Amino acid sequence: MSIQAPPSLLELAGQSLLRDQALAISAMEELPRVLYLLLFMEAFSRRHFEALTVMVQAWPFTRLPLGSLMKTLHLETLKALLEGLHMVLTQKDRPRRWKLQVLDLRDVDENFWAARPGAWALSCSPEATSMRQTAEDCPRTGEHQPLRVFIDVCLKEIPQDECLRYLFRWVYQRRGLVHLCCSKLVNYLTPIKYLRKSLKIIHLNSIQELEIRNMSWPHLIRKLRCYLKEMKNLRKLIFSRCHHYTSDNDLEGRLVAKFGSVFLRLEHLQSLTIKLVTFFSGHLEELIRCLQNPLESLEFTCGYLLEEDVKCLSQYPSLGYLKHLNLSYVPLFRLSLERLGALLEKVAATLETLILEGCQIHYSQLSAILPGLSCCSQLTTFYFGRNFMSVDALKDLLRHTSGLSKLSLETYPAPDESLNSLVRVDWEIFTPLRAELMRTLREVRQPRRIFIGPTPCPSCGSSPSEELELHLCC
Repeated sequence: MSIQAPPSLLELAGQSLLRDQALAISAMEELPRVLYLLLFMEAFSRRHFEALTVMVQAWPFTRLPLGSLMKTLHLETLKALLEGLHMVLTQKDRPRRWKLQVLDLRDVDENFWAARPGAWALSCSPEATSMRQTAEDCPRTGEHQPLRVFIDVCLKEIPQDECLRYLFRWVYQRRGLVHLCCSKLVNYLTPIKYLRKSLKIIHLNSIQELEIRNMSWPHLIRKLRCYLKEMKNLRKLIFSRCHHYTSDNDLEGRLVAKFGSVFLRLEHLQSLTIKLVTFFSGHLEELIRCLQNPLESLEFTCGYLLEEDVKCLSQYPSLGYLKHLNLSYVPLFRLSLERLGALLEKVAATLETLILEGCQIHYSQLSAILPGLSCCSQLTTFYFGRNFMSVDALKDLLRHTSGLSKLSLETYPAPDESLNSLVRVDWEIFTPLRAELMRTLREVRQPRRIFIGPTPCPSCGSSPSEELELHLCC
């Protein structure tokens, strides 16, 4: 049983001072920095809004990481703090002690509030409080530098979250004095007009990760393309369930080409994810050829690729340094996989994750990718379940992984010979076949975590994971 440490003298002093709120407010300018933090935390926990309004006007640190103190935004607390900031920002001569440059509403992993008093001097130093984003992401101009407010935004529904709506309105009314910086923006079901309103308020250069779900593809191109072009520091872009129903292939091609021009401006893009989006089928090259920066991660999942799409994957230098390639649940059984094999050879020195789960690859196609796969010396994760493999094909595949010494998690399907007429595993047949496959593998290398069989396993319900060492159902 742990015993809670008694409060320090400084903490007791802060609690005592706050009992007289008028005295606490009058003493703000003279409080030591350490006591200032203690008093702020006490006022915050007890929701002394008047004290918070005054304290933020004399904030003696360059950053206020409020998000790590307030996991869920509280409207009245937010209003109190923003009221105090408004009083400072509208002053020509700002308080002598006020040093605030960044209000961080993200739940960042910092020890700013958890540090003991003796460590606060270090935790509040300029080096410790420097932002991960560069100053160029949110440029500061003018006699007084704009206050930067950082927040991760998830637009899920209408009406919007009350705190978020209040913050957006507050920032919009103080354009020039405040920059709203959003490193991660996710849009689920919000109508396009509300997303556009949000983008007009957010400093677009600050967005590093953008995820757009459940949106009409024509709307995305016509109404968001101009905003996407300005996200020059975008690192990660995700499209999911964006739909467009048309039988006009030429129209789809023109739309994709028009959207591809956006990628000419995204010079820092490192990760591209396209999930449950069908209209890129036959037009993927229109995007790939516009990529300006070598991607680290490409995910094209739960969609359809044509022969020309697979062909283009190995042709452009932007895909020559991939660390992560995910083509899960993209049917490949009718395609020639020589170009996919060529891509694997091209990225052999960098590829760490390869996911070909559920691609319905037939064992007759396997030889096209084995030479490239065997060269991927940096590969740590290989998902190959839910494909159509014979025992001999799986043995050949396992032998070709002999040089993959860093492979730590791998999955393979149950061999076709173990499937009954309902395409379900016959465990009496499967168990000895799996043992045979494991012997084949151990002849060339020692596996770490390996999963052979149906996923999830109908016997035990398990699926591949970092904790699973071996799939051993009987």
